[in-house]
Amino acid sequence: MKITNLFIVILPLIFIIPLQSATLPPHFTKSITKHSTNPQRYFQLTQPLPSDDIPPACSLTILNHTFGNTYGSPPVTVSYTPPPATCDWSLVVLDFRAECKGEQYDRIAGVWIAGVELLRTSTAQPTEAGIFWNVRKDVTKYSSIITQHNLTLTVMLENIINDEFTGAYDVNISLLFYSDAPVRVPLSIVSVESAARSLSRKLISVQNREIEGRLDRDRMLKSLYPYNNPADLVFPISNSGGVDEGFWFRIEDEFHVQKKNVQISNRTHKAVLELYVSFHGNDEFWYMNPSDSYVETNHLSTGRAHGAYREVLVTIDGKLVGAVVPFPVIFTGGINPLFWEPVVSIGAFDLPSYDIDLTPFLGLLLDDKNHSIGIQIADGISFWLVDANLHLWLDDSDVQAKTLKSKFPLMEIQRQDEFVQLDGEFEIEGERESEVAGWVHSSKGNLQTLITEKTKFKNKLRFKDEGTKKQVHQKYKKKTKIKITDENGQLVETLEFIIKYPLKIFIETKPGSVNDTSVMITKVEQERAERVFGGIESMVLSHKQNCSGLMVVKGSNVLSGSAENHQNYSYADGFGCYSRSVDVVNGDVVGDDTASICVG
Repeated sequence: MKITNLFIVILPLIFIIPLQSATLPPHFTKSITKHSTNPQRYFQLTQPLPSDDIPPACSLTILNHTFGNTYGSPPVTVSYTPPPATCDWSLVVLDFRAECKGEQYDRIAGVWIAGVELLRTSTAQPTEAGIFWNVRKDVTKYSSIITQHNLTLTVMLENIINDEFTGAYDVNISLLFYSDAPVRVPLSIVSVESAARSLSRKLISVQNREIEGRLDRDRMLKSLYPYNNPADLVFPISNSGGVDEGFWFRIEDEFHVQKKNVQISNRTHKAVLELYVSFHGNDEFWYMNPSDSYVETNHLSTGRAHGAYREVLVTIDGKLVGAVVPFPVIFTGGINPLFWEPVVSIGAFDLPSYDIDLTPFLGLLLDDKNHSIGIQIADGISFWLVDANLHLWLDDSDVQAKTLKSKFPLMEIQRQDEFVQLDGEFEIEGERESEVAGWVHSSKGNLQTLITEKTKFKNKLRFKDEGTKKQVHQKYKKKTKIKITDENGQLVETLEFIIKYPLKIFIETKPGSVNDTSVMITKVEQERAERVFGGIESMVLSHKQNCSGLMVVKGSNVLSGSAENHQNYSYADGFGCYSRSVDVVNGDVVGDDTASICVG
């Protein structure tokens, strides 16, 4: 009798609460408009560029276009011509400006020149009064493409205009070229004596660190790792049908491998693969996806499943050579869209790219043959947009290379699922240790590169109270060491990279006071932490966000609510420090403090 009464109490609640409460957070739009007739500026926290306060030597407006009803249409393409030879520049910045008014979902966008991706970005959700924003990105590392003639600029931004979604995005893209931008050089890199030796040996030893005079800028930049000296060639690992459908590959599941054949120059002495990644559809919130058995057992209609581990895998001729767990960027319609006005989530306007050093694998590539570079998503479901840029540094003549060691296994994954009806816990842990090594004999000497990597991943997902409470706690840490030695075993360069991406999300759904509505209590804690130590470079980045709020929703539409977003950004390198803290309450910036003084 007690059991029967218990079910009588619970069953009405299950039917009253919308299905989304028992599955995963959908993508939201908001109908709330701040009482303002002026357009609202949106922004993402980041450190300023060295060129921000300097007028450019010249500039190019490369696109001015309105993206209206563009869904399913080919991307916008225009002819690209570099600045005239009279423009003397050493640094170039991509300036992306957008504005919109009306109602609209957030959208993903990409910018390519000759299939090489320069920027992956997403849009903010507009209001009736309108919004605008600006993204500035240093794209100097793509100089080998930017200096070429008779190329095509491609921009993809799929948008929908109908009776419900009325917002069109007006986009202006420019390239700003600087000749007098300060080159920020740490004052403890290399002595004049060792600099002189570098002219003959083409090497700089990390054992000599004092500067007694001013080094030639170009010579010094060529000694830094990995991008201070732009690559001689940048080759796109992207969709060959990009002019018709965008250059990103669309990956639908874990078995879907996108490949591109390449034949690289025998003069290549260094190679770095740069990955661009974004996740959408049923994998937009992959870090909150329960197991397939949970969805099947509870007869849920959602496609958001297959567990909460994802990793981008890179192969050469089918052999695994690198992997990345991407930073979980939350778009402006995600979790609670009230969080992301006017300060968007970490990385939403400039999605991070990820570097995989392929120099130890040049022994496999320098043979005048085509080789297949493949990209796939471990445990992925529909859908992911990925592509890559292969950066190649060339010597004056052919080089010799050999791969000495290649130990890069798949991550060892352990899973534990326990659930009763809609309540349960899902835990996934993964670890990997890899070691790759190879030597390259060029005019710079006989250099051996050894890369070791340790990766740890843990995701714990909990569903409580008939699935109306969801909580995720995810940790990801990767430690990479790069050691370069010469033919005598002398240390030339050593670097250590450490990244940590902790994430906590809490969502509770309750029945609303009006039929077909729900009240959702939401919290997000997240950090992007990256460190580089050793050798001749150092960098520490920490970007944290702490958000809390609630919203009244009907379907996927936010009717009302409140939200707070507190973000702290700090960056330090051998040139100085920068920090900024912004506090937002209900869409209003109530605190904004910036400092450029190193403490401690």
